[in-house]
Amino acid sequence: MTLLDQPTGPSASVWPPDAHGPRRDPAPLLPDPEPFRMLGTPAADKLDPELLRDLYRRLVLGRRYNQQATTLTKQGRLAVYPASTGQEACQVAAAAVLRETDWLFPSYRDTLAVVSRGVRPVAALTLLRGNAHHGWDPKAHRTAPLCTPLATQAPHAVGLAHAARLRGDDVVALTMVGDGGTSEGDFHEALNFAGVLNAPVVFLVQNNGYAISVPLSKQSAAPTLAHKAVGYGISGRLVDGNDAAAVHSVLTEAVEHARSGRGPVLVEAVTYRLEAHTNADDATRYRTSDEVVAWRQRDPLAVLERHLREHDLIDDAGVAAAAEAAEELAAEMRAEFHSEPELDPMSLFEHVYAEPTPQLREQADLLAAELAAEADPR
Repeated sequence: MTLLDQPTGPSASVWPPDAHGPRRDPAPLLPDPEPFRMLGTPAADKLDPELLRDLYRRLVLGRRYNQQATTLTKQGRLAVYPASTGQEACQVAAAAVLRETDWLFPSYRDTLAVVSRGVRPVAALTLLRGNAHHGWDPKAHRTAPLCTPLATQAPHAVGLAHAARLRGDDVVALTMVGDGGTSEGDFHEALNFAGVLNAPVVFLVQNNGYAISVPLSKQSAAPTLAHKAVGYGISGRLVDGNDAAAVHSVLTEAVEHARSGRGPVLVEAVTYRLEAHTNADDATRYRTSDEVVAWRQRDPLAVLERHLREHDLIDDAGVAAAAEAAEELAAEMRAEFHSEPELDPMSLFEHVYAEPTPQLREQADLLAAELAAEADPR
């Protein structure tokens, strides 16, 4: 008899309950068949107008932030910049749903989410500028450093959230991962630990269609990335990542679900990266202009502004006010990046380990000797 031939049903359980525990019904953990949407649906009529206007202002600021950072890169002020243009709804919603006491664990593309948490742009972009490992105090902002290796921040988020709960602290950790990050072992290990520990963590997967040049179809055969949650015993949600109201709603529910002790949540936001992977990438080599044009029709900023205008929730004055605030942000960024910072090469060895390793001390001594030789060539 093969496994497929074995009888099924309550009386044919393969494993005794005392050995492996009771089986869980996977149905409540599965995501909806289609991404959840609010704008353009009857549900939008129940939305708070002030919330929508606030999300709109945040999106306008976010779009201008991406534009200015891209310009700074072209001017040589930044070494590299991975824009989140087209993904701003995910970025601003992730920051907006968290309390000041919660923690955000971003990836390298999530500098807008970091700025939305109150970090100054020049500090949020320090790593991408190439000046230092990091630019802000993580404890002060409850925001972990940018993570360049894919998904390695996810286990950190689980560990912090679990530790906070053991201490009795009311903390939720939200970690942001791209679709490419879901192919990494760290991502799956984090999901497994989160499920077993019932840790108060929310995993936000921004599925923008590509891991650099690799399309999602060559990364995963799962129905959706949100379906990956059920394998680890956690809830999966699927949302339209270009619908700012829907992303805010789903993430709000996910954070509350985790905070209340009901377990972690994996949210897949279906969105699109309108710009190239970074300024060093030529996206025309792996996607068509028609594809990009089609997704521009679903630009999260344009979608929300259209909804606000159609429902008389914003006028030309409101749009102009948001644009003016965005220009002020851009001017602040230009001013902060105008002057070159004074750098200390020896700072490379700070904040790497609480207690420097012998190898790190050896490297620091070598650099110190080289700097001394340059200062005194005799």
